[in-house]
Amino acid sequence: MSTSYYSKDELQELGLGSFGENVLISRFARIYKPESIDIGNNVRIDDFCIISGGSGIRIGSYIHIAPHVSLYGEAGIILEDFSGISSRSVLYTATDDYSGRSLTNPMVPIEFKPRYVANPIVLRKHSIVGTNSTILPGVELGEGAAVGAHSLITKSCEPWSIFFGAPAKRIKARSKNLLELEAQFKATLNEQ
Repeated sequence: MSTSYYSKDELQELGLGSFGENVLISRFARIYKPESIDIGNNVRIDDFCIISGGSGIRIGSYIHIAPHVSLYGEAGIILEDFSGISSRSVLYTATDDYSGRSLTNPMVPIEFKPRYVANPIVLRKHSIVGTNSTILPGVELGEGAAVGAHSLITKSCEPWSIFFGAPAKRIKARSKNLLELEAQFKATLNEQ
């Protein structure tokens, strides 16, 4: 083992649905149902992440998933280009109901969990999730949305806004200057 990341051959052996160029996945990450996971180019998944493919996880290009992040893709997760997730954050696409009207836990058959919720999560282009945040089923972070550290996201977030809190609320607009940087970056790539 010459590096802490899987080699291209080892990535093939993992059985991912697909993966692009310059994909760096830590040997200390745990991947379940890899055939349901598609990864673009220039993606890094750090130590101690849990990526559970479920019904499908699509990870775009230029994405960083920091240490200790968990993606539970039972109902599907889409991470569009230039999105990112900071350390210790969790995305749950399915959850039990804890009100007492439904049995709970993964060992109970679904017919005994009438209030079970499963909906996909989407992080649009340039959206970012701050450290130790939790995103619940059915949430879409609009393009350029930013989630502050230690936030609980229970509903979709509008584009180019910053959200913070538990539950999170919009606190202000987010600058779109990074779109100019993206254009410059792409122009540089085209020149190469």
